[in-house]
Amino acid sequence: MSALLSAERRARLLEILAEDGSIRVDPAAQALGVSSMTVRRDLDDLEREGLVRRVHGGAVATITPQSFGARTAQRGGAKAEIARKALGLIPHGGTVAMDASSTVGALARGLGAGHELLVVTNSYDNLRAVQGHPGVDAMLVGGRLELRTDSFVGALACQSAASLHYDRFFTSAAAVDADFGTSEATIDESQLKQVFAAGADETIVLADSAKLARRATARALAWDTVSVLVTELDPADGRLDDFRSVVDIR
Repeated sequence: MSALLSAERRARLLEILAEDGSIRVDPAAQALGVSSMTVRRDLDDLEREGLVRRVHGGAVATITPQSFGARTAQRGGAKAEIARKALGLIPHGGTVAMDASSTVGALARGLGAGHELLVVTNSYDNLRAVQGHPGVDAMLVGGRLELRTDSFVGALACQSAASLHYDRFFTSAAAVDADFGTSEATIDESQLKQVFAAGADETIVLADSAKLARRATARALAWDTVSVLVTELDPADGRLDDFRSVVDIR
């Protein structure tokens, strides 16, 4: 019975992690009705399995490539608020690039009437999200399908992305750090985002607060290539203090 209870606790800890972006030992212990020591042992076990990374006072998720569906299922409320705030940044006409992130997918699904846009993306899911909106044409850059992330990447994707000019590029990130910039779980993903950003007049980063003050494997965008950072937080929130000197915050 104890093994079953342990498995249930760890499953619940992973649910908390997906919902909140991090786990604090004492609040988690209170929520589960167990001791803080028990939660620490569970987190140590999850870290050995490669599912979390221990930090002082708790744990954060290990940054690994995830499918579009898995990413969409996480922090839906934050994504919806970011999409609501970012809708006003979509131009009425011209060409925009959208990456393969689920946060940008929330923005794509929210497109309404009144646009005359070409939307270019490396995500079939985000392509489908914008198709059917009045006045919106959609183009997939193609390339090699990265099965772990459901995104098209590689040399052909970069070549296709580089052949166009974009009024704005909407992108998210696996991690966002005030010094390191944005970063991704795979090098291929970071390279394509760099190509999109190089061809855009403005780059808009959409990132929920769980990604702040973190670094993933592959550096993608430096802050001097980013115009705006949109989060679900109030722009005055203290968690954004380190970013105020490097980027406009919405």
